[in-house]
Amino acid sequence: MFKILVVEDDPDLNRTVCAYLSQRGYWAVGCRNARDAYDALYRDVFDLIVSDVMMPEIDGYSFARTVRQLDEQIPILFMTARDDFASKQRGYQAGIDDYMVKPIELDELGLRIGALLRRAGIAASKKLTVGHFIMDAEERAAYLNGEEIALTAREFDLLYKLLSYPKKAFTRTQLMDEFWDADTNSSSRTVDVYMTKLRDKLSQCKDFEIVTVRGLGYKAVLK
Repeated sequence: MFKILVVEDDPDLNRTVCAYLSQRGYWAVGCRNARDAYDALYRDVFDLIVSDVMMPEIDGYSFARTVRQLDEQIPILFMTARDDFASKQRGYQAGIDDYMVKPIELDELGLRIGALLRRAGIAASKKLTVGHFIMDAEERAAYLNGEEIALTAREFDLLYKLLSYPKKAFTRTQLMDEFWDADTNSSSRTVDVYMTKLRDKLSQCKDFEIVTVRGLGYKAVLK
């Protein structure tokens, strides 16, 4: 299931778009402002972003530019009341991929999202490739030089998260919050145990390494 982040400060429109996308088989997460959207992007991996332009504090242009610094590939679709060429130009210069003018026709939105996902190559295959290492999110399997690497579900999720945001450091607490149940009795140092296991299993992989960020957590660094 593809995850779509909807950033829209109008609560009714936010709910409407999220409900429509859910009916179309997407996993939609709604945020009312850019700051909440940054938090969502920090916690999870999304396949596409639908964003308003006129939002409180941080507008859509600034939001898109920041997202592009973190992820050059994720499709971004603007939906806004601004219909002038200068606004559209500014949006595309900020790094967006498509632009819709309100009021939004939901079925058209669905078509555009499908096209963007196909263009990004996501619809055909949810694979993450780093050199000779491949992670297939649909199969929940990882391969090195064509040979499958046995990973537990949690090991897979942790590694997929790190490799989806290379060079981005995640704290132990962030990883615990996302991949462990809220009522777990495990301490944040449990993350260290998992990272040690991953390093052992991937000892033959020369395409990236899991780096410890002193006093913080972990990040994946591509070679």
